[in-house]
Order: sequence, then C-alpha cells, then structure tokens
Amino acid sequence: MSYSLPNLLTLARVAAIPPAVGLFFVPTWWADWALLVLFGAAAITDWLDGYLARMMQEESAFGRFLDPVADKLLVAALLFMLAATGRLPDLAVLPAVVILMREVLVSGLREFLAGIRVGLPVSRLAKWKTAVQMGAISLLIVGRQGGDLIPIDHWGAVALWVAGVLTVISGWSYLRVGLRHMAANQKP
Repeated sequence: MSYSLPNLLTLARVAAIPPAVGLFFVPTWWADWALLVLFGAAAITDWLDGYLARMMQEESAFGRFLDPVADKLLVAALLFMLAATGRLPDLAVLPAVVILMREVLVSGLREFLAGIRVGLPVSRLAKWKTAVQMGAISLLIVGRQGGDLIPIDHWGAVALWVAGVLTVISGWSYLRVGLRHMAANQKP
C-alpha cells in the first residue's frame, strides 16, 4: 500500500465512520453539528483525494480500490443510522434503499467487468448524484435542529428523493454497459 496523501485522505474517510456513528448516540444539539462537520470533511476528501492523486501523479491501484469503497461505507453507515434513529422523514427510507441497492449493483458490475479487463469510469451524472446525496445527508443530519420553523428535514428528504432519481438513472446507464459486456463475453 502506498502511504501517499491521497490514500491517507481516503483512509481518513473510512476512519471517520465509527466516530460519525457514535455521534448519533449523543443526545445533544452539538452532536448533530459535530456530525455535520465530520461528514462534511469526509465528503470533501472524496473530491480532494482524487484531485490530489491526479495532480501529484500518485494514482495507485490501492486508491482506485479504496476510494469507491470508502464512499459506499460512509454513505451506507450514515443512511442506516439516519433510518435507525428515525431521522428519515416519512417515506424517505425508499430512496435510501434505492441508493444502497444501486451501490451494491455497481460494485458487482465493476467486479465483473474487472474480471474481463473492462473499466467502468464514473459518469458525470454519478458525480451529480453523489453531490446531491451528500447534500441530502447533510440536511438530514441537522434536520431536527430546524424545529417547526425551518423544515430542514423536509428539504433533506426532498434532496434524498432527487438523489434517488439520479441514482436510478445513473445505475441504469451502468447496468446497460455491464449487460452489453456480459452479452459480448458469453461463451457459446
């Protein structure tokens, strides 16, 4: 493993998960804001690690493997905790489930395609999906701090539904690519 700065940032994103989960169990207003800061820092490293790896010409196999895994672990842990603590309003659990299902599907596709030496680059739409998803999770983290006056949790749920729609569209485009390669590599 390379201990380059981009890889260390990716590892920091994984290391942020246990304290982030722990903050869900602290019943004070400041814990929500601390969680938001921790999640925000982790989300920024999602962009920063790739940028630095390209800029410093330190792209590595370890980084290509761990970066998407770190993203999926962080998002899955926080969506799970938001649902487990009742902080996903009404039916907002549905787009959360769709997001998690898509992440598993894309991971499986990437694994299959790697086996036949085909890469599956991240699409621009998937990057938008990630940005909206991170924004939605951020709003949901502090949603209860708005009270009745400012319905932050409502806007977080709306943003999660938008992320869910983008998830389906980007997941479908990845699946189409994967199915084409599966058909082309089918043994007679």
